[in-house]
Amino acid sequence: MIQEERKTTFKDGGNNSIQNLILENREKLSISGVLDVLSFDDQIVILETELGMLTIKGEDLRINKLSIDTQDVIIEGNINSLSYSDKEERKSGNLLGKIFK
Repeated sequence: MIQEERKTTFKDGGNNSIQNLILENREKLSISGVLDVLSFDDQIVILETELGMLTIKGEDLRINKLSIDTQDVIIEGNINSLSYSDKEERKSGNLLGKIFK
């Protein structure tokens, strides 16, 4: 089991935010701090999180649990990569172009 914990202070509000990513055997990913699911299919899931945009790539991906109230998401499938980008990239309107570079 691999666990990554990230903590940041936002410039605009000064609030501390903790986001946890727990990846188990590259088959189950538990994520906290999810604000919105922007796009998903069986090969790519794009999430807006408190720490920026999170892109999950893999095969046979499915969202097993989604709770916007508690900001938790569980994704299962064959997970190949996780990558963060800044929130500002969504506003630029060129997010998909940057993802598929």
